[in-house]
Amino acid sequence: MRNYVFFAERPVSDYRKSDTLFIAIVVLLWGLGLFTLFVCTPFVGERFFGSRYYFVVRHVSASVLGGASMITFAVLPMKVIKRFSFMLAACSFLLCVMTFIPAFRDEKNGAARWISIGSLSFQPSELVKLSIVLYLSFLFDKHSSEYEEDSKESLYPIAALVLFSLIIARQRDLSTSMFVLGLGFSIFLISGTSVKWILPIITLAIPAGILMILTEQYRLNRILAYIMPEQYKSTTYFQNLVASRAIHSGGFFGVGTGVELERVSGIPEVQTDYIFAGWATSMGALGVTLFFILIAAFAVRGFRIAFRCPNRFAAYGAFGCTLSIFVQTVLNCGVVCGSLPTTGIPLPFFSSGGSSLIVTMAMCGFIINASHCSQESDDEFVDTGRKKDKKKKNSSETDDEIESFGGVVVEYE
Repeated sequence: MRNYVFFAERPVSDYRKSDTLFIAIVVLLWGLGLFTLFVCTPFVGERFFGSRYYFVVRHVSASVLGGASMITFAVLPMKVIKRFSFMLAACSFLLCVMTFIPAFRDEKNGAARWISIGSLSFQPSELVKLSIVLYLSFLFDKHSSEYEEDSKESLYPIAALVLFSLIIARQRDLSTSMFVLGLGFSIFLISGTSVKWILPIITLAIPAGILMILTEQYRLNRILAYIMPEQYKSTTYFQNLVASRAIHSGGFFGVGTGVELERVSGIPEVQTDYIFAGWATSMGALGVTLFFILIAAFAVRGFRIAFRCPNRFAAYGAFGCTLSIFVQTVLNCGVVCGSLPTTGIPLPFFSSGGSSLIVTMAMCGFIINASHCSQESDDEFVDTGRKKDKKKKNSSETDDEIESFGGVVVEYE
């Protein structure tokens, strides 16, 4: 009778499982988003596109790609994602540049934020939200020793962040530009970079943002409408006013999913930026409470994964991805409820739009990957694994019957 002894590269206890609760929250949020589109957009789809389920079909199609991106980022070795983070950032920048090329530009409402190839349309600024997080995480992980308090090396990631923010602002998307800038600064702060390298950029960004608002009439109108809503209730503030009325009409339990929801079709952009108003109308205050509990749980689990992850690159990336989704949710809901000026930030998982959903799911995949990523450094892990394997071989030189199969040593006794 033979007994088999298996030697692993590291203790079994070191292998971490994916955060199943976080995965369940992601799936639930995606399902609620699809359900909300199914309930709130039939009238809009039929009126403008001739199909009651036009937006639902689009969302399902984007969900297939989004699911594939989530699985890809969840199962790829972290060292592979880290290695290609620069390439992803470079591709994002090139896609942003393509929005200025007439052959690819897909202009909507006077803004050139999309590129179109055949029947496919994509918004590169959405991909920037992911790529800038991963690229900065890569820089702060690889060159952390160089970004000391008195080192000017910190100017390189700052330059990359500012460059992305400027090219997005050039697309007439100031809200996303400022969001990316703030998201990047959060990675700077969490990595421990000296604040003295960030303050000058913030000092310049504030007056630059004010100047951009003052030089574009529609941006100025949004600020004035937020300050003086009564004077703009038939123009700029009209969307917010209708959305606010729809939310209040939902009451505590909502109006349900029946014909009463036809009033939701009167909310401008109910399928995209104002989808939260449709959810609040159909599900009421009870549904809104459930939504915020889910988002809070998403943030808690996501930040928990980030702070407990021993891999520095994965920890920075998970923090940035969680923060991105959470802050976008807060901003969108704040706009719909009238607490913030109109920004044009979509609601993750809910808003119709393939670009936002695909990138959101990819971010969730990265967070899931970080939840089971256990090594501190891939290079150190490889070296350690080799040393361990070498020790085991040396200790087993006296044994006659030893076989190795793909790194697994089987000892026969």
